Amino acid sequence: MRQVDYRLNAIVDASLSDVGHLPELAAIAAKSGATILQYRDKSASTRLMIERASAIRQAIAGTGVPLVINDRVDVAIASGVDGVHLGAEDMDAETARRLLGPDAIIGVTVKKPVDAAYAGSAPVNYACIGGVFETLSKVNPDPPVGLEGLRALRDQIRQLNPSLPVGAIAGISMERIGSVIAQGADGVAAISALFRAPNIAEATASFRKAVDASLKDKAR
Repeated sequence: MRQVDYRLNAIVDASLSDVGHLPELAAIAAKSGATILQYRDKSASTRLMIERASAIRQAIAGTGVPLVINDRVDVAIASGVDGVHLGAEDMDAETARRLLGPDAIIGVTVKKPVDAAYAGSAPVNYACIGGVFETLSKVNPDPPVGLEGLRALRDQIRQLNPSLPVGAIAGISMERIGSVIAQGADGVAAISALFRAPNIAEATASFRKAVDASLKDKAR
């Protein structure tokens, strides 16, 4: 199965339209240290999502950074991106794999032990645990899992699939990167911390540098 570099997932959310043109934001992140991009849009029509996803894909062409679509397998297929990120209420990973093919990237959200059990045995390329901390980027009815919850869910996944990359999402700041990596995360996902920073390129580069340094420290 395709290996995914999940050190820094820059999530290009539709809510960032007040910051700038989404394809341009994605290109900045891709050129500044993001290792995977995710396009998330909870309100646009299917047609508009396909147009936006296609534009983002074109904007990052040549960077080598893959693009996945949040929730929508149909949009991923229509826009020709690399794959999808699925939540518990979305299409199951087995069906998504059948539709997208063996080379597609499929990621899943993990919020609780039942999700971790599924992620560890499903045909997926990565899992993302969260929310770890409180976040203002989305309405989340589930309480944060915290660092202890991150460690427990990470350990559960590792027992089932030791090589599956696992990220951490929600409320991830520069100051928190070291702690989430120390608790077992292979990388982090972020929206506001990157794209609402005064300088997106600098913020992305700093996040990537901090992730790399934390992974190096953990490996010692």
